[in-house]
Amino acid sequence: MNNNTTAPRVKKESKNKIKVDFDRAPLRERLKAKYLNAYFYKKILVAIFRFVLLLGISYIILFPFFSKISTSFMSPKDIMYLKLGTIKLIPKYPTTDTWKFLIVENHYFRALLNTFLLSLSTALIQTFVCAMIGYGFAKFKFKGNKILFLLVVLTMIVPHQILGSSFTMHFMYPSILGIDLSGLCNALGFTQGFYNTYVPIYFLSLTGLAFKNGLFIFIMRQFYRGVPDELEESSYVDGYGVFKTFIKIILPLSVPMLITVFILSFSWQWTDIFYTNTFLNASEHTLLTSNSFWQRLPASLEEISAQAGAYVETFEVAVKNTAGMLIILPLIIMYLFCQRYLIQGIEHSGFGGM
Repeated sequence: MNNNTTAPRVKKESKNKIKVDFDRAPLRERLKAKYLNAYFYKKILVAIFRFVLLLGISYIILFPFFSKISTSFMSPKDIMYLKLGTIKLIPKYPTTDTWKFLIVENHYFRALLNTFLLSLSTALIQTFVCAMIGYGFAKFKFKGNKILFLLVVLTMIVPHQILGSSFTMHFMYPSILGIDLSGLCNALGFTQGFYNTYVPIYFLSLTGLAFKNGLFIFIMRQFYRGVPDELEESSYVDGYGVFKTFIKIILPLSVPMLITVFILSFSWQWTDIFYTNTFLNASEHTLLTSNSFWQRLPASLEEISAQAGAYVETFEVAVKNTAGMLIILPLIIMYLFCQRYLIQGIEHSGFGGM
């Protein structure tokens, strides 16, 4: 057999020959072969459909946002023209008075600091507590585990408004196992029990009953179900207890999920209206979601609003929209920096099954 027989190069030569033949063909024939075929038409139709779909979704999502931005810079005269239909999104007499008076007269930066400290502390508490509870549901088998977990999940669908009166009375007249704590509250300087303090919000966070805690426990439980049991068994062999294993081994593995839960908890506490307005009414506890900030029209704007004539209420709505922009602006900035961690956490969430 001839050892000089070379390996066949039919495929490569065929490709080169086709390419050479295509390049030598007339321009009209090349354009016809390249563009007048079913595959090209299919690509065009898919591209058009994708563009129209994205354009429609972007309009639905972004138009309300841009309209709020636009109305926040409108003067009372612009509001009149807006109601008459002569202008749409671009103000004819733009002004920054709404932003300026909301920031100065409604004490925006004080409310911003209070909201940040409350959201940060409650998010840290909720993240750690929900991680422990989720770990317990995922790794420890005990009687009533599934029933108790089902009750936790059901807390996500119970409207918190129906518990408002009960919560208010409980913290205004606090007691434990029938022992009245009013004397302790008076000694600490709380004249209305724990009402009008941050204690109720921290207490609900610590006990896993706070806003959206059921969802966070579910997320952490699903994640820990995917952690191999061998990791815990090896740590037990090394002499670690349950709590030390959780702190030293499990928590470092769950950093992406912890960040995700923290961001969600921080965001929901930041925009929470129910608990803050239920438990906090004093001016020293002014938050961005307090009625005293976003529902109160600054005195300077009350004078200006008279220029809107019959459309004063519409101007007041525009002012509230501006307050809403001031509330969510810090969250938008936070999301721009943290979106990578949020996506990583969702990818590792382990929503594969119950």
